[in-house]
Amino acid sequence: MTETEEAFLQLQPDEFHATGGTDDWRVLFWGAQAFYRTDSFAQAAAFVGDIAQAAAAVGHDPDVDVRPEGVAIKTFTRADGALSRADADLAVAVSAAAHARGLVADPSVLSVVGIAVAQDAGIDVRPFFESVFGYVRVGEEDLIDPLRRGPHLWFHELTPPKPGRGRTHIDFSVPRDVAGERMQAALAHGGRVVGDGEIMPQTWTVASPENHGVDIAGWADSMA
Repeated sequence: MTETEEAFLQLQPDEFHATGGTDDWRVLFWGAQAFYRTDSFAQAAAFVGDIAQAAAAVGHDPDVDVRPEGVAIKTFTRADGALSRADADLAVAVSAAAHARGLVADPSVLSVVGIAVAQDAGIDVRPFFESVFGYVRVGEEDLIDPLRRGPHLWFHELTPPKPGRGRTHIDFSVPRDVAGERMQAALAHGGRVVGDGEIMPQTWTVASPENHGVDIAGWADSMA
């Protein structure tokens, strides 16, 4: 195996976090992310130049969102968001560049929104949503924006079956050190936990006072 091939072997979230220099980063749905606050758009744009240099040195390109308030960076290796050593190397290089500019990370603002679409057994509504959204398929259950901007769509069977009654709920991926705080805030504003509590580590299904369902998910930041 060549050094390049080894760099792109799958890396689990815990292995990513164990890499020195990745403290600013969190693993959410579809990749690892960091957000660095800036004082102006000009400062943010200058930092993007540093990110470009880091990406060229590592040989791995991230997604970058630039705003006057800061710069968000997302890195992943596979279309399903799986990570590799290249992602960890890029994260380390980007963090070093940010710190050299005196920029501070703010993981509390990181999130990924997904829409879970329930369907009856034997029914596949993906072609309908594919045509409406202009999304592309990833695996057997997901549709994603080809430019990775909008929320992903996850398709699953409705339990118990209820033919002809489509249902959706929102999946909200956040850092594991933020998930519990978001859940408690939801409860303080009239929400309730559905079921017996945590359905996965740092993950809860909560319902609004009008029974809107949201999965607050911190599991991606810690589970293999």
